Amino acid sequence: MDSDTLVQKLFSVGAHFGYAPSRRHPSTSRYIFGSKGGVEIFDLEQTVQCLSIALAFVKGLAAERKVILFVSGKAEAREAIRREAEKLGAPYVASRWIGGTLTNFSEIRKRLSRLLELSDMREKGELAARFTKRERVLIDREIADLDAMFGGLRGMQKLPDALFVIDPRHEHIAVEEAVKMHIPVIALMNTDCDATRVTYPIPANDATVQSLSHILSEVTSTYAAHQGAPPQAAEAVLQ
Repeated sequence: MDSDTLVQKLFSVGAHFGYAPSRRHPSTSRYIFGSKGGVEIFDLEQTVQCLSIALAFVKGLAAERKVILFVSGKAEAREAIRREAEKLGAPYVASRWIGGTLTNFSEIRKRLSRLLELSDMREKGELAARFTKRERVLIDREIADLDAMFGGLRGMQKLPDALFVIDPRHEHIAVEEAVKMHIPVIALMNTDCDATRVTYPIPANDATVQSLSHILSEVTSTYAAHQGAPPQAAEAVLQ
């Protein structure tokens, strides 16, 4: 798909809309074309360039079957994050970020093991044989609480190789943890976000379902299409 077509597609989903100039973070100034009606407008040609660079990185991750952790607790993004990550079988956080998820992953892994252990016992019908009715009620509550906090991380045995974040300002704790752990961050970010904390910024509207769903889908479909690609194909992508 050529650049003009990509620009038109982004325009059609409202990816060009930023926030009011008063909310602009200085690091996003270079991505802004102008303003209209009190709202800043992204230069979508730059957005396409940034998206292409980010997708090239995603292709390389996919070729090596590396893990991307998808993150956004924003109400507008939760369902899209969950849906697209589950399509890939990728880990995700579609609720409040739990501090220490990356920087204290050994403890998070213990909680995940506990969730899997209790869930497995319940599925096998072992709880009825080993616990009283009251104890089973408490265990069911524990499973529900653990699943709400960590359910999207099931199967994640090690730190992810990259994060994809919608709105790094909203998810600043996740971004800071990734930076501390030297994990690359791909982020869909609006004009109020700090681009200096993001490895692969995608400057565009992160506040509407149509815009964020489109860009998220570009990332996940690119990963799916290149998963396990031959090394020479991955090298060609990154040239």
